[in-house]
Amino acid sequence: MTEKRPPAAIDVGGRLYLRDAKGNLVPLEAVKAADLLIDETVRCVLVRARELSAAIAAFKADTSDQVQALLELLAQQYGAPMGGKKGNLTLTTFDGCEQLKVQVSDQFEFGPELQAAKALIDECLKEWASDGRPEIRAIVNRAFSVEKEGHIDRAAMFLLLRVEITDARWRRAMDAIRDSMRVTGSKVYTRLYERPTGDGAWKGVTLDMASA
Repeated sequence: MTEKRPPAAIDVGGRLYLRDAKGNLVPLEAVKAADLLIDETVRCVLVRARELSAAIAAFKADTSDQVQALLELLAQQYGAPMGGKKGNLTLTTFDGCEQLKVQVSDQFEFGPELQAAKALIDECLKEWASDGRPEIRAIVNRAFSVEKEGHIDRAAMFLLLRVEITDARWRRAMDAIRDSMRVTGSKVYTRLYERPTGDGAWKGVTLDMASA
């Protein structure tokens, strides 16, 4: 019986090798059976994953083209563009059971004004130390805690902006945070939903493997 050749095997002078993480060629017979099995499994899964990734990319492009063609057709028919603010759009089938949503989200970053905001906030918190306010301090710590990727916690930052405090320094700090926000682009999200009946609850059609 002929032994199955690993997909990543390299033939050198009639002898099979596998390249290790350091780039060295290791004789196939010197590689543990478990390592061979792991190698083959991961490579087989990745082959399929690349096919699916390409299919999803093609699907997204095709969906965008179809929606754009529809909007252009309707704009010609009614003499006005469709869609809400920033291009957000919801399309629903006639029976109310299937839905396509196009959502445009701004991508932004925080500028140097954020440092001035932090200084003002720290000044306020130092003065308010005797008053407690642990919930505000917790939000501040979360908002200004830089993540591993180097990004500010935006959700906490927006939560901070909703805190109602009349202190003039706090208000200046919030103005500084708003001034620090710079839109760097936008990203379009297409989401699909379905439900069994026209009055049922919507359920997302999942294309994200992490949430499937």
